[in-house]
Amino acid sequence: MALNATLHTFNVQLSDIDRGVYEELDLRVAQHPSETAEYMLTRVLAYCLEYEEGIAFSVGGVSSTDEPPVLVRDLTMRLTAWIDVGAPDAARIHRGSKAADRVVIYTHRDPVKVLAQLPAKRIHHAGEIRVYSFDPTFIEDAAAFLQRRNTVSVSISERHLYLDLNGNALSTDIEEHRLS
Repeated sequence: MALNATLHTFNVQLSDIDRGVYEELDLRVAQHPSETAEYMLTRVLAYCLEYEEGIAFSVGGVSSTDEPPVLVRDLTMRLTAWIDVGAPDAARIHRGSKAADRVVIYTHRDPVKVLAQLPAKRIHHAGEIRVYSFDPTFIEDAAAFLQRRNTVSVSISERHLYLDLNGNALSTDIEEHRLS
């Protein structure tokens, strides 16, 4: 018998001072049985940090090979941003770079290891792809506070992330890396 996804709700107060984005978000996020809490939290943070009109979680979820976990479409439904999470392989990044105007990767893993697997591979517009990393202990600590219903405050200032998750305050720098 297959396990079902667990539905989490996130009531988010988003204040991205760097981009001038201030929004209240009501997110419903399905956590696939094979998905770790750390991956799901990174996916939610990527959504918040990339928030713009047209952003959505992919329909296929984390198991989709045709779409990233988070994407942005314009009003004509054209894919404008491919937002991946974790440690996607080079073929997936290459496909995303050809399909969308912009590719971004958010990882809760060691960025040195994530980047080390990619340079020898052929990736379309590799120099334009940004990789952002969170301190793994920050993600682990925050994931411990996840509940089925979450009240979240996300503030970004000078690429520093302040997170209040269910009354627990944490913060970390958002490190930027390039593929080439």
